[in-house]
Amino acid sequence: MSLRVDTITCTRGGLTVLSGVSFSVAPGEALILRGPNGAGKTTLLRTLAGLTPPAEGRVDAAPDSIAYAGHADGLKAQLTVAENLTFWTGVFAADGIARAVEAFDLTDLLDRRAGNLSAGQKRRLSLARLLVTGRPIWCLDEPTVSLDTENVARFARAVEAHLAGGGLAVIATHIDLGLPTARSLDVTPFTRRARPASGASDDPFLSEGAL
Repeated sequence: MSLRVDTITCTRGGLTVLSGVSFSVAPGEALILRGPNGAGKTTLLRTLAGLTPPAEGRVDAAPDSIAYAGHADGLKAQLTVAENLTFWTGVFAADGIARAVEAFDLTDLLDRRAGNLSAGQKRRLSLARLLVTGRPIWCLDEPTVSLDTENVARFARAVEAHLAGGGLAVIATHIDLGLPTARSLDVTPFTRRARPASGASDDPFLSEGAL
């Protein structure tokens, strides 16, 4: 399962943020998105995930093959850790939560409500959901936010296992995850700041720092 991006133009809030972006990622590979804050990494990931269609060009990936993890943890605060993961296994028809629990060291937290977790624990639970999606393409936006050094390493091992199993990942991050198959793409050359895009705004709450 590969991902191919062909000269796409990405928009947000009625502005063209990136233009002419092309790359491909093969199974077993990771692509690390680089660039300063506001360069368009988040907008690119949202476009890859189908949350905002490209204004031009195309993203070639099999239907329902992409799992997206953004800045928000997206957890149900009133449910326990186990209940949150079980909910997502139902959505994605996964076999169970055991692998996700082990990968992100959640065993001691299974009966705790998500709303009572620390920021780092919430992030681990949010990332653990990737393992129950069964989707081969991961698009991850600053996934290590709120993680300490030990859990950054734990996350990197989860990505390595995903790649070893034939998956691929596109990750926006400012840190070195030590992934042996990772390539880097600096989005800065594709940035087109403050260029009006055709059509209506798709995000009335545009904040340049979150592009």
